[in-house]
Amino acid sequence: MTLEEFLKKSLEEDIGSGDHTSLATVSSRKKAAAQLLYKENGVVAGLAVVQKLCSLYDPALQVKFKVNEGEEVDSGTVAMDLSGPARSILAVERTLLNIVQRMSGIATKTRRMVKTIAPTGCQLLDTRKTTPLNRMIEKEAVRIGGALNHRRGLFDMILIKDNHIKACGGITKAIRKTQAYLKRNGLALPIEIEVRNLQELDEVLSVGGVQRILLDNFSPAQLEKAVKCVNSRFETEASGGIDEDNVLEYALTGVMYISSGALTHSVKSLDVSLKIR
Repeated sequence: MTLEEFLKKSLEEDIGSGDHTSLATVSSRKKAAAQLLYKENGVVAGLAVVQKLCSLYDPALQVKFKVNEGEEVDSGTVAMDLSGPARSILAVERTLLNIVQRMSGIATKTRRMVKTIAPTGCQLLDTRKTTPLNRMIEKEAVRIGGALNHRRGLFDMILIKDNHIKACGGITKAIRKTQAYLKRNGLALPIEIEVRNLQELDEVLSVGGVQRILLDNFSPAQLEKAVKCVNSRFETEASGGIDEDNVLEYALTGVMYISSGALTHSVKSLDVSLKIR
């Protein structure tokens, strides 16, 4: 799905057959100006998406940014001026706010976690635990917050997880079949495989043929031992229950990447409002 398709569907969901409240109460000739106000501290995200939204709905809408994407702002900051036909401002208001609030919440949480682990050199990643059809903007918010995007979907990377291994019949078989599949289809996708304990890790180290090993639900002590076993022969990634309260402990193990579903699946949206002046 393209950004334009996403925005059109979002507007259609909200407006439907028409914004009948505005059509009933506001003159078609009425012009207005509004401000996008941050009502709590956080990281600004979603401005570029909002600009596209406004121009898509009504080219007469004029957007003027007063802060930069990714900027950390305090409560009370006006991030954007919006002017144009009053009916158009009212029609895009809720969709605009839903996007900015969600993206800013994700970017704010991401920024906090990135800052926490920055001294270790470990890189923070998102996951596919996103809101259906919102993955594009949620992953963009993670990037604005300072972390890296993991795979976009099932199509741009091989990630052999425990269910694949069970269905296939084992780690070695799964890796060998994956290598054959990629060769047969002329694909050059990176291969990552999940392991749940040191025994599974030993098998992967013996077989090889992957770019990254995902160490899932390891304790920090177990993870540190696993990272030493890998000894930089492969990229390492930790996942499973990692959030703000324990991310530094995991990062200090020497693991290269940490992926956290909490960046998107349970984040609190930031409090932002749009008020006509």
